[in-house]
Amino acid sequence: QVQLVESGGGLVQAGGSLRLSCAASGRTLTNYDMGWFRQVPGKERDFVAIINWSGDITDYADSVKGRFTISRDNAKNTVYLQMNSLKPEDTAVYHCAAQSSGRWFWRKSTERYDYWGQGTQVTVSS
Repeated sequence: QVQLVESGGGLVQAGGSLRLSCAASGRTLTNYDMGWFRQVPGKERDFVAIINWSGDITDYADSVKGRFTISRDNAKNTVYLQMNSLKPEDTAVYHCAAQSSGRWFWRKSTERYDYWGQGTQVTVSS
């Protein structure tokens, strides 16, 4: 089992920045690709970003490319999401998730992830 706990969310003005963290316990994350998803009430959970187990391959949703950066520190068993130039439409609950390595083709599919955190609220005011 892997337990994931997100932190770093909050209220920020448009154009501002936040850094989300996802701390894991229970198992090392080196066997997992790590993703970030976000969800607003009444809508499906959407893919935001993913980083592979070694940290040298990433992918992003078109809506966040050039503004968000995903990274990981396997020694700390932690994944990060640096969010810059935030927009009101980025407002959502952000969840991190762990996907066993080897499922990269399905990286944007929530069904292929093994573990999820409870989420952290990000609110961007205009």
